[in-house]
Amino acid sequence: MAVRILIDRLLVERGMGVGEFAAAIGITPANVAVLKNGRARAIRFSTLDAICRVLDCQPGDILRWEDD
Repeated sequence: MAVRILIDRLLVERGMGVGEFAAAIGITPANVAVLKNGRARAIRFSTLDAICRVLDCQPGDILRWEDD
């Protein structure tokens, strides 16, 4: 997959743990791990909206395209 999700860096910058982050965006910690580890095949816009709201960022701050 060429699209990478860069949540780790933002969580560290904001001092948030995975459990706190998962609760704030309304998904399970296991699903946060799926996103963080690059195993996600899709993401709902409502989840992306919640991530951006909680981390106070833009989608481009957490999504990056890389050439395989």
